[in-house]
Amino acid sequence: MSHKYEYAGFWIRFGAAIIDNIIIVVALIPLTMLFGGGDTTASTNGYSSFQFMSTWDWFWQIFIAVYCIFCWVIFAGTPGKRLLRLKVLDEKTGEQVSVGQGIIRYIGYFPAMIVLFIGLIWVAFDPKKQGWHDKMAKTVVVKEL
Repeated sequence: MSHKYEYAGFWIRFGAAIIDNIIIVVALIPLTMLFGGGDTTASTNGYSSFQFMSTWDWFWQIFIAVYCIFCWVIFAGTPGKRLLRLKVLDEKTGEQVSVGQGIIRYIGYFPAMIVLFIGLIWVAFDPKKQGWHDKMAKTVVVKEL
């Protein structure tokens, strides 16, 4: 990367994730109440321990993915990251990420979380403070100086 940046470490990124999740939950509660999310916990077949996602659940998952990718591409970060003066940038150029990088970064959260969140905890030990999702998308999270 040609620019001088300080990579954002685990704890500040964790704080940004908490802020982002609070924002998403606060936004989704009234939207779900307004548009009706249905009762996804009730079971008609007696198998309540494992249920496939409803169409409504898929809609919200896609909505959240588009929201995150949009924020990374347009604003260089989600509101939580931006409030903490963090940016998601292309690892090589230091510029904002492309739509393709945003999609790969979002998809990268799944393998990063699947085994005890090791791919996210990786940020604490990596020299560039990259999680697996960052490595996949060739992105870095930096502090604004």
